[in-house]
Amino acid sequence: MRSADSGSLEEDWFFQALLECYLPLLQLLEKAAEKGQSPKITIGLSPTLLSLLNDKELSKRFPDWISTRLKLLENTSREFNNASRYLSEFIKTQLNYWENFDGEIISRFANLQHLNVVDLLTCAATHGYLPLLREHPEVIRGQLKTAVTEHSRLLGQPPLGIWLPECAYYEGLDNWIADAGLRYAILDGHGLLHGKPRPRYGIYAPICTKKGIAFFGRDSESTLPVWSAKEGYPGDPSYREFHRDLGWELSEEELNDLGIKSKRPLGLKLHSVTGQLVNLENKSIYNPSEAIARAKLHAKLYLQDRKSQLHRLEAEMKNNPLLVAPFDAELFGHWWFEGPIFLSELFKQAKQENINFTSLRDKLSGTPQIQLCEPSPSSWGQGGYHHYWLNESNAWIVPEWNRASKAIIEICSQDSNVKSHLRLLNQAARELLLAQSSDWSFILRAGTTTDIAKNRIHKHLNHFWDLIQVIKKNKKYKISWLEKFESENNLFPMIRIGDWKKIKS
Repeated sequence: MRSADSGSLEEDWFFQALLECYLPLLQLLEKAAEKGQSPKITIGLSPTLLSLLNDKELSKRFPDWISTRLKLLENTSREFNNASRYLSEFIKTQLNYWENFDGEIISRFANLQHLNVVDLLTCAATHGYLPLLREHPEVIRGQLKTAVTEHSRLLGQPPLGIWLPECAYYEGLDNWIADAGLRYAILDGHGLLHGKPRPRYGIYAPICTKKGIAFFGRDSESTLPVWSAKEGYPGDPSYREFHRDLGWELSEEELNDLGIKSKRPLGLKLHSVTGQLVNLENKSIYNPSEAIARAKLHAKLYLQDRKSQLHRLEAEMKNNPLLVAPFDAELFGHWWFEGPIFLSELFKQAKQENINFTSLRDKLSGTPQIQLCEPSPSSWGQGGYHHYWLNESNAWIVPEWNRASKAIIEICSQDSNVKSHLRLLNQAARELLLAQSSDWSFILRAGTTTDIAKNRIHKHLNHFWDLIQVIKKNKKYKISWLEKFESENNLFPMIRIGDWKKIKS
C-alpha cells in the first residue's frame, strides 16, 4: 500500500493530490458553508484514498515533502519571481491548514456530511473494474462489502451511494450493490438512454431498478466545458500548464541533493498553457492574477450556460430537470490548478444566477416517484463500454484474477480453513483486492509507467499465492514473514473473509 521508505513515486502521486486537490477542496467547502452559500456537492472518497489519508506514517512524511519543494522554489531565477512566490504562498497555506487540525482530513469531510454540505460516496474497495470480475460474484461482493465496511469505520456512518469504478455497469450488478447496503450510483449517459424501457426524462432524472437501486446519468453538455482541455476551460492560455514541471528541468545531481531519487514531476509548475499548439519549451511564465480572473469569468459563463440549458429542458420536459456533472476529483487542482477557484466561484455566484445545487442523496429524498428501468451495460471510458480495460495490452490479467478468485472462494467456503488460518486469509484477500485495481489495466493500456503496473500486479498475486500455498499445505511459517506482507499492505483492518464465501445457487 505504501513504501517503507519515503520518496517513492507512488508517495509523490498521493502528496501532490493531497496538496493540490483535497486540501483546497476541503477549505473551499468549509468557507462556502460558513458564508451560507449552500455548496451542495457529492464527493466520492474511495477506500484506498481513505486508507492513505488515515496513514500516520504518511502524515509524518508530508511536511518534509513540502519543505523540499519550498527549498526548490527559493532557488528559481528572478524571471519566475511572481509565479514562484504565488506557488510558495499557496503551498504554505495548504500546509498551515493541514497542521491546524493535525492532518485529520477524514473527520473534516465527515463533519461536512453531518452539516449536509456534502454527500460522501464510497467506491469498490480497490477500484476494481467490476464487469471484468463478474465470473465470480463473490469477488464483486468482496469488493463492495469491504468498501462499505472501511467507509463506515473511518467516516462514522455507512455510505448510501457508490461511485462505480469508471462508472462501469453490467446486467445484474444492481443485485450486489443492494446486497452491500448501497442505494444509488452514477452511470454515463448511455447507461440510462439505452436502458429498458428508455427513460421518459432521459438523463435529466434518476431511474430505479427492480432491486431498488437508483441511477443518475452523466450530462455531457454540463461536463464538457470543465472536462475537456481542448474544448473547455482548462485549455485557456492563462491557466497553469500541467506538463511542464521543474522536476524535469533540474539535473539528477540537484534532485539527489534534496533526497529526490530520480527525475519526476514535482508539482512545481511555473508556466502557463500559453496556447494549445505551443511547444512546452516555448510556454510563457505563469501569471497568477490573470489566471484567477479567468477562473472567475469561466464560473460566471458556466452558470449562465447551465441556466439556459435548464430553461430549455423545463419547457420540453414539463418537469424540473436535474443536471449531473461528475468529474475525477483530481481534475480540480491537480490537473486543472485553478479548478478549486472555479468551484469556489460557482458557489459564490450561483445565487445571482438563480441556480440551485443539490446532492444525489437529497435529490432522491425529494423525488417521490422514479421510473422503473434496467440500465444498459456501459462505462464512461473511451468507447463507452469495457474495451479500454480489456484489450491486447491488458487482457492477460483477467485469467489471473479468475484463477486467484476461484482459489480464495474455495478456501473461504471451508469453515475449518477460516478458523485456523484467518490471519493468512485476511492478508490473501487484501493482496487479491490490490491486484484487482483497474488502475493497473488503465496504465498498461495508456502505456505510461507500465513497469510499475506490471510489477505491482505480479507482486500482489505472488504474495497471494504464497499465502494460499501455506494454507493449503498447512505449512509452518515465521510470523515475521507474514508481518512483512501486512506491513507493506496494511489497509482494510476490518476485512471480513466471509464476504468471499461461495454463494449458494
